[in-house]
Amino acid sequence: MEWRDQGILLSSRRHGETSAIIEVFTPQQGRHAGVVRGGTSRKIAPILQPGAQLDVTWRARLEDHIGAFTVEPVRSRAAVAMGGRLALAGLNAVTGLLGFCLPEREPHLSLYQRTEQLLDLLGQEEIWPLAYLRWEMALLEELGHGLDLSQCAVTGAQDGLIYVSPKSGRAVSREGAGDWASRLLPLPDVLRGVGEAHDAEVAQAFQTTGYFLEAHLAAGLGTRPLPEARARFVEAFSRSL
Repeated sequence: MEWRDQGILLSSRRHGETSAIIEVFTPQQGRHAGVVRGGTSRKIAPILQPGAQLDVTWRARLEDHIGAFTVEPVRSRAAVAMGGRLALAGLNAVTGLLGFCLPEREPHLSLYQRTEQLLDLLGQEEIWPLAYLRWEMALLEELGHGLDLSQCAVTGAQDGLIYVSPKSGRAVSREGAGDWASRLLPLPDVLRGVGEAHDAEVAQAFQTTGYFLEAHLAAGLGTRPLPEARARFVEAFSRSL
C-alpha cells in the first residue's frame, strides 16, 4: 500500500530510539498516523513541528498497518508561531482540536482547505481571532454539530436574534426566549456574520462555540474533555482585550 499527499502536521512523538510517530491532516487521506524513521535526528526533527506543511509518502504492507512516512518540508510555520504568544496558542488550539476530534483516515477536504487558509494567517493578530472563530464554526458544521442561526426556533422571526439554544444549536429571539432566557447561550452578531466584529464580541462568541465543542462534539466522542490548548488560546485572547 502506498499513497502520496500534502498535509499539515498535527503532532509528533518519539518512538523507540530514533524514530517518531506523527499525525498529519491531509486533504485526501484525512487524519493519518505513521512512523518516520530517523524522526529524532538533527536533520528531520526540526521539520516535525506542529503546523508544518509537509509533502508525505505513506507506505505499509497492509492498509490497516500504521505504516511509515517519508517527509519533505513544504513550509514551516514555527517562526511565525513563536513570534507571539497568541499565535502559538492559536496554532496549538487548531492542531489540538483536529487531533482530538477528526476520525482517522476519513477525508474532510473542505475543512482541510479552511485549516490551511487559517494557519497561513498566523501572526496577523488583528484578524486571526475572528478567522479562528469562523474556523471553529466550520469544524462544528463539518462534524455534524453546526449552528442554525438564520431564524428564531420558536417564532420563526429573523430579527432580534440574541440567544442560541444549547440543545438544538438554533437561534432564539428575545420574544421567543420568554422565561427560558437565563438558560440560553449568548448570540453576538459576529456569530451571524453581521456587525463590526469587535474583539469583545469575538470573545463572547467563543463561550458559545466552546459550549458546543464540549457538550456536543466532545460528548459525542465519549467522556474525554476538549484539549486544554483551546482554553489556553481563548484565555490568551481574552487577556489581550
